[in-house]
Amino acid sequence: VQLVESGGGLVQVGGSLRLSCAASGSTFSINVMGWYRQAPGKQRELVATITTTGGRTNYADSVKGRFTISRDNGKNTMYLQMNILNAEDTAVYYCNAKSFPGMDAWGKGTLVTVSS
Repeated sequence: VQLVESGGGLVQVGGSLRLSCAASGSTFSINVMGWYRQAPGKQRELVATITTTGGRTNYADSVKGRFTISRDNGKNTMYLQMNILNAEDTAVYYCNAKSFPGMDAWGKGTLVTVSS
């Protein structure tokens, strides 16, 4: 599975961005997709995940109520709608896809910078 993120950029505090992750290859095998982020000097952390069957979602506490993860199975694309952005959301955002057992694919990341 290959993953390509897009949609990052510079946004002001309080603004919005929508990230996209296009998947290709053996996408039929994917069980869960997710967004992770890594801020400068920090470890990579989970932002949100979504199951490919049923669309069950899970969010980090820090983004609940502000971010929405979604998936268009027909387009093999996952999205992250980010609203009410703040400086702590500045990070490189990575797309992830997992199948059980064994497959764990990552995109190269897209940078989101929130300025005040």
